[in-house]
Amino acid sequence: MPVITWETPYCAEGNNCFRLGTDADGNGYIAVNGQEDHYLTDSLEALRTLITDIKAGKADHLL
Repeated sequence: MPVITWETPYCAEGNNCFRLGTDADGNGYIAVNGQEDHYLTDSLEALRTLITDIKAGKADHLL
């Protein structure tokens, strides 16, 4: 299992909180806060794009 450094949880109004993380190899991770052992992983750029779009309101229904 990779060593993941998790950021502070991001909580949108009325939605679940999620966390972003990275590892030493430059991979990106996203998980629901409190369930970091069940995460999605992809390139850091792909996850950054996803989160940027969510924060911009383009996909807030996914949360």
